[in-house]
This record gives sequence, C-alpha cells and structure tokens, in this order.
Amino acid sequence: MSEKIAFDVALDAAEQLDAESQKELADILTRRLAERGRARVVDAVAQARREFAAGQCQPMTAAEIVREAQS
Repeated sequence: MSEKIAFDVALDAAEQLDAESQKELADILTRRLAERGRARVVDAVAQARREFAAGQCQPMTAAEIVREAQS
C-alpha cells in the first residue's frame, strides 16, 4: 500500500468490521507498534556502539546521566 489514508477513513473502515476482526486488527497493530519500538531500540544501541567505538563517549555518573536525560 503506497498511498496513505486519512485516520478517519481507517477508523470508519475498522468500525465496519465485526467484533472479532476488530480485535484481530487491534492485536496486529499492537504487535507492529511493539516491533517498531524494538527496532528503534536496536538502532539506538547500534548508534551508541558506533559512538563508543569512535571514542565519542565520556564516563558519567548515574546522576549526570539522569540530569542530561531530563534536559
């Protein structure tokens, strides 16, 4: 599917499904979102490893990491 559809169109289409199909659709979407989340973590770890290998990382305390994350 190369064309994107509007959210309201997708929602209306989902509403026309029977209850079991709606549950299956919700389950599929949940799994796909989880897969995307895992892929983002994998990408972040790979980037961090590249930065570490290039010597771009500096030792930090846990408190420093928390402060940086909150800023």
